[in-house]
Amino acid sequence: MIARLSDSRLLQPSDIQQSQGNLEVIGVFNPAVASIRDELIMLARVAERPSEKRAGWTALPRWTDDRQTAVEWFRDEELCKTDARVVTIKKGGDLRLTSVSHFQIFRQSTSNQPWEYVASLLPEGAWEEYGIEDPRITKIDETYQITYVAVSRSGAATALMSSTDFVTFERQGIIFASENKDVVLFPQRIAGDYVSLHRPNPSSHFSPPQIWLARSPDLIHWGRHEPVLRGVNTWESDRVGCGTPPMLIDEGWLALYHGSAVSNIAGTVGCYASGALLLDRNDPSQVLARSIEPIMLPTTAYEKNGFVPNVIFPTAMLDVGDEWHVYYGAADTSVAMTRFSKRSVMDSLLQRRILNHEHS
Repeated sequence: MIARLSDSRLLQPSDIQQSQGNLEVIGVFNPAVASIRDELIMLARVAERPSEKRAGWTALPRWTDDRQTAVEWFRDEELCKTDARVVTIKKGGDLRLTSVSHFQIFRQSTSNQPWEYVASLLPEGAWEEYGIEDPRITKIDETYQITYVAVSRSGAATALMSSTDFVTFERQGIIFASENKDVVLFPQRIAGDYVSLHRPNPSSHFSPPQIWLARSPDLIHWGRHEPVLRGVNTWESDRVGCGTPPMLIDEGWLALYHGSAVSNIAGTVGCYASGALLLDRNDPSQVLARSIEPIMLPTTAYEKNGFVPNVIFPTAMLDVGDEWHVYYGAADTSVAMTRFSKRSVMDSLLQRRILNHEHS
């Protein structure tokens, strides 16, 4: 790990108003953050579940066409628990989420001031029936492009919406079919193309988990897919996916990514940690350096304890003078921010440049 300059928990469930009276907030996490004019804007994922409890039964919520929630009740013996977030219906083998998610928008007008609630964005249509999750913001030209996960009975796909003011939003629909998550956009064209990093999540595991790259003429139609990075260390052996949209620095494209270890305990997920990744500025399919060890591991109480314990999930990084301010989800429960010196992040990468060529 590298030294953190500070730790801050910005939002937790008790700070959030539920979207409907029959739901309870269990998490606000995985935030997208952008600087617009003289303030910061945050889109945070808010996860909710039915507040009603029935002994021996599990409530599985979903969004309806009129932006309300419906709840289906299953006897506990009809389900297999995958982890705290997911169950399998034994009859048929379909997966369901134990919660539904939407986005809430917050603003911070002055540094160190509390984040103020602005508005909510609710799911729309069949492709978002089980919720919308994990937004990422990239400013391209004068438009803020927002990738996010749309979850439905067809699986977890990635969709795109855009805004110029975070007041009105235009949904472009699905851009990566299920199963695909953790799509982040580069902030400018490279060799004439828009470029993204994405995370295919196949059920057939022919290799360790991977991050892929794709190119597009218009942000909607994506092709020329190729793998860029695969998990090679224990801490990234189960899942690996890009976290923060890439930032162009003198050395190349810098991004943080997450990895998780395989859990040895049934019904749980392994520890989520964060690493850093440096890609070539002209050909981002080429890895220049990557973290062999995590730069962030769960250490604080709110990172180690929560709805899904031991989770660090970086989703935004801002350039602030000599520092990177990293915003992340903690334990699928809270929004947090930490500060790193730029020198410490680069030192952790560049001293491993030779090693990383062997493992990329």
